[in-house]
Amino acid sequence: MTAASVPASGVSAASGAVEFFRYLAKKLAGAVLSFAVLLVIGFVIFSLMPSDPLEALTRGRPTSAAQLAFLRKQLGLDQPVIERFGSFAWNTVQGHLGYSWQFQEPVSTLIAQRLWPTLLLTGSAMVVSAIAGLWLGIRSGWRPGSLLDRGASGVSLTFWSVPTFWLGLILLVLFSVGFGPVPPLFPAGGMSTPGTAGGLALSHILDVLRHLVLPCLTLSLVIFAQYVTIMRSSVIDELGSPYLLTARAKGLRDADVRRRHAVPNALLPSVTVIFLQLGGLVAGAITVETVYSWPGLGYLTYQALQIPDLPLLEGTFIVFSASVIVMNMLADIVYRYLDPRVRRQ
Repeated sequence: MTAASVPASGVSAASGAVEFFRYLAKKLAGAVLSFAVLLVIGFVIFSLMPSDPLEALTRGRPTSAAQLAFLRKQLGLDQPVIERFGSFAWNTVQGHLGYSWQFQEPVSTLIAQRLWPTLLLTGSAMVVSAIAGLWLGIRSGWRPGSLLDRGASGVSLTFWSVPTFWLGLILLVLFSVGFGPVPPLFPAGGMSTPGTAGGLALSHILDVLRHLVLPCLTLSLVIFAQYVTIMRSSVIDELGSPYLLTARAKGLRDADVRRRHAVPNALLPSVTVIFLQLGGLVAGAITVETVYSWPGLGYLTYQALQIPDLPLLEGTFIVFSASVIVMNMLADIVYRYLDPRVRRQ
């Protein structure tokens, strides 16, 4: 078979695959470069902290100068900064995040133990906020200036401007302490009630869900406002588009025009925000987990800051930052499929 007889569709598919792998290689290179930069930034930030870890570790315990010198050598604090950074970077690439000074356990083990509670909290908050925010944003943008639009915009901007820790404390007081004739409705902290059976027992699952309500509600109220605002703005931008006039001229119902034509195009900016939020929420849960003593990575970071536990802080910083980098890269890949204009670049 000659080259001239090769179907045009096959040539187009091969060319598209080459362009995609070239695009993917470019994004991977950018992700690797970003990860290298965050290693430098993370090491510098935590190495320049004014607190003395040895003083915090030995507080309240009589310690001689020889013992302090031994601890400093054991923790690697007596090494030059360049040598410490080299060891830190090489160990990180190999997957060894160090040994926690506070918990006396490998940092990777601690992160693995606390990862599931954080994923449960952030995943639940993401699903709730995305569904509620996109639904409200679509209907607000489709009828700009209506009562629903004004109410949704005001409520979303209010929650967006509220500090997360303050909102968490208010909900904690209202629904965990109770007020007036209203009794406490939800637990004040933790992930489960001490002494309850674990595993997949129904009682344990219901207990975890009760503990999840307030942290999830706090996180959802703060982030759902972004989806409302962005989706509303995107829908309003699509209202005067010629393709909507054509769809209406064909006799389509208003609901069909919105669902089948306006929403798919208006969703593109929201897809980027959702993926970026997936990475950022892991780090953003620090405040919520601290307020509710939720045993995730955020609360682990707060505990590490009290010493400070430098290996643990560096480990959680790497996990938080890497999640943002990965989700940003996935957003670029998904956006390429959703928007033909990106494929032409």
